[in-house]
Amino acid sequence: MPAIQRSEFALALNQVATERGVDVEVVLETVKNAILAAYRKDHPGIEVEEFVADLNPNTGEASIVHNGENVTPPGFGRIAAQTAKQVILQKIREKEKEAIISDYKDKMGQIVNGTVLRFAGPNIIVDIGKAEAMMPSTEQIQNEKYYQNLRLVVYIKEIREGLKGEEVIVSRADTGLLEGLFRREVPEVAQGSVIIKSIVREPGNRAKVAVASIQSGIDPVGSCVGQKGVRVQAIIQEVGGIEKIDIIQWQEDLTAYIAAALSPAKNVQVHLNEEEKMARVVVPQEELSLAIGKDGQNVRLAAKLTDIRIEIEGTELPKAEAVDEPEASVEVEVEEESVKKPEKKAAKTKKVSKIETTEDPEIVKDDGKEADAQHEAEEIQVVTDEAVSEPVGESPAAEGAKTDSE
Repeated sequence: MPAIQRSEFALALNQVATERGVDVEVVLETVKNAILAAYRKDHPGIEVEEFVADLNPNTGEASIVHNGENVTPPGFGRIAAQTAKQVILQKIREKEKEAIISDYKDKMGQIVNGTVLRFAGPNIIVDIGKAEAMMPSTEQIQNEKYYQNLRLVVYIKEIREGLKGEEVIVSRADTGLLEGLFRREVPEVAQGSVIIKSIVREPGNRAKVAVASIQSGIDPVGSCVGQKGVRVQAIIQEVGGIEKIDIIQWQEDLTAYIAAALSPAKNVQVHLNEEEKMARVVVPQEELSLAIGKDGQNVRLAAKLTDIRIEIEGTELPKAEAVDEPEASVEVEVEEESVKKPEKKAAKTKKVSKIETTEDPEIVKDDGKEADAQHEAEEIQVVTDEAVSEPVGESPAAEGAKTDSE
């Protein structure tokens, strides 16, 4: 029986080392150190350097040797076995963590699916499969709500040292998240026929993506948008459905590139100074709010996308157009009033024509009473003229009498 137990120890040790990727010699050396630590705990006054722990890898028997003499206390084999078990398990956990970290080092710069596990202060612990990753508050979308068991897509940003060793850091605010989503949702981007030149974003608000095609016959913007916007809508939903994405075509002509970057504003005139890396942009007054964006967001993102300082201003409308506007409104008012009061159409038309053809400015400047009196007089005159112009009809009785006499 003892031989069977010893052989089982060796087989178990080799099996665990093979499955977990742990070297047998490393485990044995760690167990020896743990046995010495356990012996020193029972004998606090000794010098550990003078003692040597011996562990037989075939039988699993442990002993303490001092100056060539076996000083193993009775019953120490049980303590050594428990210590060895704890050390092996600890070593296995460390090796597994190292293997996982090494695996995710190869996945840095990629997106993975995750689930919110718990909250550690302002930070969020996310389950990403084999490991738990941390999403700091700076890597979160500020206007996005997180709760336990929430499924989301995260970007593996880096691996850095933390309080408990190396930690995987994931992000929802990095531009790499959008790039990964475009690669997943747009086959042309994944194949390389459409290239993402630049991405700038303000997480949770707006993002601008510049794309270009290296293959003739492929529309880069249309490929990313998809039929009826299916592809870009899927990407927007993955970032919470609260972030707008502008997809523009990258151009070598910097002037045209700046004009496209300021979309959705149209009729943009760009005056570029390449030496100072500054552009003066003129847009119509009605397009000025679109070009600037909310709190300057649109022009700020366009400046980051093109790496050019942009100064934007609006142009006023010509004076002729500004003067014509009140006249148009007056005509509309007269037409609306004429529709409501058809019986006074002739009178009002005559009054307007009289005011327009008169040469005496005092008529226009009369006070309210004189104008009303004149208006009433004109109405009476128009009605009288109509009455005179119409033939006076005979009564039915008179017509009948005339017929009888004939």
